[in-house]
Amino acid sequence: MTTPAKLTPLSARKLLLRSIAMEDGEALDSGDLGFMARAMVQATLPHRDPKAMQFTRRNGDFSLTITAMAPGVGLPYGRYPRLLLAWIATEAVRTKSPDLVLGRSMSGFMEQLGLIPSGGRWGTVPQLRNQMTRLFRAAFSCAYTDADRMAGVNMAVVEAFDLWWEPKHPDQPNLFESTISLNQRFFNEIVNRPVPIDMRALEALKGSSLALDIYFWATYRASYLKRATEIPWKSLQDQFGSDYADTKQGRHGFKREFLEKLTMVRAVYPDLDFSEGEHGLLAFPSRTHVPKRPPSGG
Repeated sequence: MTTPAKLTPLSARKLLLRSIAMEDGEALDSGDLGFMARAMVQATLPHRDPKAMQFTRRNGDFSLTITAMAPGVGLPYGRYPRLLLAWIATEAVRTKSPDLVLGRSMSGFMEQLGLIPSGGRWGTVPQLRNQMTRLFRAAFSCAYTDADRMAGVNMAVVEAFDLWWEPKHPDQPNLFESTISLNQRFFNEIVNRPVPIDMRALEALKGSSLALDIYFWATYRASYLKRATEIPWKSLQDQFGSDYADTKQGRHGFKREFLEKLTMVRAVYPDLDFSEGEHGLLAFPSRTHVPKRPPSGG
């Protein structure tokens, strides 16, 4: 059995402090309850720029295909679209409306995502702006296909968007508020079947798109897992990391990356009982990260 890569002392300390804070107050009671769209948990966005107009991720009979709707824009990838989707789902559930207000300043919105504004080519401001453009101008096709049936839905995340921010002056409030209107199908998917998450976990894991994916999926899987299951590495790679070279334990192999990020996830989600198995990931029944509350008595 191989050992996953260790966290650096600094990152381990940050995750430990975050885990302690999360234990002091559950998300339901602390105002940190968030949500994620189920379709984006079952199959994930690219981690790196695929440099293509279309990308497909598979999870068994389920597939998610993302298509860039405008030439030269590209597909969403990395951590920013994931943080955006979590914010969008959380706001949609909270407000019960497909029309969401992002605010008058870009820095104010970035604060809600847990991001610190910075400029330059690789700064958070231009990167977020770029990924918002990619996400808002992409089409998503979800499909279930087996020997007996094929079913699916085609949709965008955002039906319309109106962003008034000036990227060179992210702190400057605009006269008008930036807004987005969600696609009705996507909005219905969110409010009818959201995956509960703890937003403090996103704050702790926001540096890694793979760690975010594992966290979303793990707490969702824990909501229905009834017995120990070993999930083959190849299946996990199809779902999480088809843009990694292979499943081997090499320097940049998917398996090594997955186990390293799983260590990060378990640091903030200690009830998660997932570990390395002989041929894949061993998943045991675990408590969801946002505990389920029994119906209140009369």
